[in-house]
Amino acid sequence: MIALGDVPEDLRYTAEHEWVKEEGGEVSIGITDFAQNALTEVVWVELPEVGAVVEVMESFASVESVKSVSEIYAPVAGTVSEVNDSLEGAPEKINQDPYGSGWICRIKTEEGIDLSGLLDAASYSALIGE
Repeated sequence: MIALGDVPEDLRYTAEHEWVKEEGGEVSIGITDFAQNALTEVVWVELPEVGAVVEVMESFASVESVKSVSEIYAPVAGTVSEVNDSLEGAPEKINQDPYGSGWICRIKTEEGIDLSGLLDAASYSALIGE
């Protein structure tokens, strides 16, 4: 995987600093390296419920750091199919590995996955000034 700074090329991004990866009819979602760095030490994560139905750009989870609480917004509409329960006991995974073990949840979409409205790596890098 080729990365542009800490912005992996194979992901899509929102202007609110979520990343999205399409995987077998679902999307995995987390917060970007830029976002976790701005938050500093993540101390708590409020995960969505499995089975929750979310709309595009609806707040559905939150991340609390020593500095602030930040809402996580759904980049796609669908149903939460899986959450990363390991974050409840180890929220620091978001700081340590935001694009890997720090993922937040997976969403299954109803009508196929359309990520065309999201930013690619180059556009996201431009947004954050990388």
